[in-house]
Amino acid sequence: MRRTLFAAAAAACLLLGAAPRPASAQTLRIGLREDPDILDPTLGGSYVGRIVFAGMCDKLFDYDTKLDIVPQLATSYEYKDPTHLILHLRPDVSFQDGEKFDAEAVKYTLTRDLTMKGSLRKGQIGAISAIDVIDPLTVELVLKSPDSPLLAQLAGRPGIMIAPGAAEKEGPKFGLHPVCAGPFSFVSRVAEQEITLQRFPGYWNAKAIHFDRVVYEPIVNSAVRLANLQAGTLDLVEYIVPTDVPAVKKDPKLKLAMSDSLGYEGITFNTNHGPMAKSPIGESADLRRAFELAIDRKALIQVVYDGLFTAIAQANPPISQFYVPSVQPRPRDIAAAKKLVAASGFKPPISVTMIVPNSPDLLQAAQVIQAMVQPAGFDLKIQAMEFASSLATAEGGDFQAYLIAWSGRADADGNTYSFLHSGFGFNYGAFSDPAINTLLEQARLTTDIAARRDIYAKMWIEERKEMPIIYLWALSNIVGMKRQLMGFEQVPDGIIRLQGMYMAN
Repeated sequence: MRRTLFAAAAAACLLLGAAPRPASAQTLRIGLREDPDILDPTLGGSYVGRIVFAGMCDKLFDYDTKLDIVPQLATSYEYKDPTHLILHLRPDVSFQDGEKFDAEAVKYTLTRDLTMKGSLRKGQIGAISAIDVIDPLTVELVLKSPDSPLLAQLAGRPGIMIAPGAAEKEGPKFGLHPVCAGPFSFVSRVAEQEITLQRFPGYWNAKAIHFDRVVYEPIVNSAVRLANLQAGTLDLVEYIVPTDVPAVKKDPKLKLAMSDSLGYEGITFNTNHGPMAKSPIGESADLRRAFELAIDRKALIQVVYDGLFTAIAQANPPISQFYVPSVQPRPRDIAAAKKLVAASGFKPPISVTMIVPNSPDLLQAAQVIQAMVQPAGFDLKIQAMEFASSLATAEGGDFQAYLIAWSGRADADGNTYSFLHSGFGFNYGAFSDPAINTLLEQARLTTDIAARRDIYAKMWIEERKEMPIIYLWALSNIVGMKRQLMGFEQVPDGIIRLQGMYMAN
């Protein structure tokens, strides 16, 4: 059966050392909370990188505001049977270097995701065993076994299509000069300062694009981001911290867009990734459970985020159809935490070093956690680090604990499999548990939501025994922008899509 998808269609000057720019209908300036990592969709792992990709790179599919999957570079799909997925592609689409987008380009991109050294996409589309070109606009994906989240993955980074000729020419340096089939082409990047894109005149959906250039400016300090927005230097800020929400609401020149997010913040422990795993917290599940019991999530959220986030103990937030209501954070219990510390066989104080991206709110959260776990017998040391550097450090296993967010996916597999299953890219601590592996694999075999949720409920029981990740809070999407910026549509994944946005006079 064929299925067709239809698309829903002045303080700042001192802080940055530059004069405010006047509002322009030609250039859209977006403030990012961090500097993205490599701009290669096969290798990239940062949330802000996904925001930049949305300006440069179309995907096979996308999400609308209701999280329905809608077409982008694919117009429709059909399953011949549970292990054969046929994709029908949009005609007359070109990459930004003039190369034609077709079935061979899809085969090249997906093969690269599956085979390239360091690929973070392999675990997301690893069910694909063969990619067959039927004709220039038709591709058949042959699967090793049924894979219920595959279509959702193709609406994420695995679905980003890249120009084969450019990728072959650049090799591992493709991320320095990315070429995609999206609305804006890459112009330049100055690390930790700005990424500039230029409108691509050959874009297949050109009528939806109303800016000539887009400039993304990484500004780690939330107060500086807000000051630039207030001064008119930025047109949109993709993340307003909750404590700055009142200031934006009071400013007549600005407006907010707020929604629940699919993402979460958590602490990942290094349990098996190189020499740094040989630490008490890495070797002892008792200590990791004790660490969690010493944290009062609600108090932490209230202090740092004005109570706007939701305490969780699983990767799927309450808005997810895969959320398991029975999996709730345990109340803070210092006495129980001390018993677990004693049972671990390690003598307190237990030294733990935690990498923390150097944004003010996360550093404050880390300091609150530091104070909370001290009475239970932990000596938590905070290692502040620039965000992209922190990712590289985690990927190399050079950490004990890592306070890291995940932007979230509509399908639970995107929040769990690559983080908890053995051998995949976002499993920074190289955690491995056969029971968890089996349950994660089982959840991919059925499309029934209730059945999958029951499998995840069993998986969370196992995860909480070992505690490789402490899930702390579900995030919210809080976007600030100029009042005259129109056409912005907020999707729960938090990605800033430029189609339809324009500046009113």
